[in-house]
Amino acid sequence: MTRVKICGITRNEDALICARAGADAIGLVFYPPSPRFITAPRAAEISRILPPFVTTVGLFVNPTVEQVEAVLRETHLDLLQFHGDEAPEFCVGFGVPWLKAIRVKAGVDLVQYALRYREAKGLLLDAYVEGTPGGTGLSFDWSLIPAELPLPVILSGGLDPASVAAAIRQVKPWAVDVSSGVEMAKGIKDGAKIAAFMEGVRSASL
Repeated sequence: MTRVKICGITRNEDALICARAGADAIGLVFYPPSPRFITAPRAAEISRILPPFVTTVGLFVNPTVEQVEAVLRETHLDLLQFHGDEAPEFCVGFGVPWLKAIRVKAGVDLVQYALRYREAKGLLLDAYVEGTPGGTGLSFDWSLIPAELPLPVILSGGLDPASVAAAIRQVKPWAVDVSSGVEMAKGIKDGAKIAAFMEGVRSASL
């Protein structure tokens, strides 16, 4: 089955809802301008209460080395996710597996991105919105994704319970990533929407 990451977790109860619904990973946002930003101590608390086999992913946007290292000292992260203009040399510097997010629009060569970031565990493909690094809740033209990329694809951008099955059937990604599509307010998840989203993922695998 397609893997699922639910991003922008800010509350203990939401992390547990995600885990019980069958999410493979949760995303913790360490980008202060985001309405879903949390501090490292809060992230550590959320990480501690998660049951086994749920991956914790830390999202950063153009951080300094010191900022990433400070978070890693306080909380365990299984994966780092870089959403800015970070160079591959920066991303590999923390000894933690990582993903590189790419904002997709016409003219972006995803094959070249995959080659440049070849040491990433995968490419997270999100919608391009000028001046916004992600979390817009907008989708993009999935036909811009090449059929064969040398890295696993994590599909993001505008997914929700109504659209996720069609997205999986068309793109056939390794994983899907959702945030605003399962929220009742920014940073506050909706258990019923999470359950419906997971059901949509399962239905696409039938």
